[in-house]
Amino acid sequence: MSDSGKKWYVIRAISGQENKIKAYIENEIEFENLLDYFGQILVPTEKVYQIRNGKKVSKERNYFPGYIMIEANLVGELVHTIKNVPGVIGFLGETKGGDPVPLRMSEVNRMLGKVDELTEVDEKINIPFIVGETVKVIDGPFNGFNGTIEKINEEKRKIEVMVKIFGRKTPLELSYMQVEKES
Repeated sequence: MSDSGKKWYVIRAISGQENKIKAYIENEIEFENLLDYFGQILVPTEKVYQIRNGKKVSKERNYFPGYIMIEANLVGELVHTIKNVPGVIGFLGETKGGDPVPLRMSEVNRMLGKVDELTEVDEKINIPFIVGETVKVIDGPFNGFNGTIEKINEEKRKIEVMVKIFGRKTPLELSYMQVEKES
């Protein structure tokens, strides 16, 4: 990973524009023909799943908003080349007028390990329901019934809903997709 003197640095960037700034940096490196001095450029992200309108939606979320990791051998004018890219605020840990401070290998391994771990983690769903909330059944034999959430089982991704049928409360075990919030 640290071949030919390349070290990992963290670039501070305008939050919310990390991917655009990463593309700017890559274009600048290619345009200036500096590919030999650079390795990977990463925007650490994680996949987050949410349920919207009864459908599971996956979304990439920045794990460290406002930061871009870069593997580089910063020699000569390369520090200024990167600092002059639109949206780059500077390097993390640099002193005024000093050189950027590279990350320790332990930090790099921890961050890269975290990024890998996040890509391997099986779907983590943000549970949009709370116990005691009223929901409407939208699928199955009890379609159209309203009920109150009694329990939420995260492992099975099911909820227990108490529904009134013919004046008697009856517990139903339903998946997240079979119910929607009462509007």
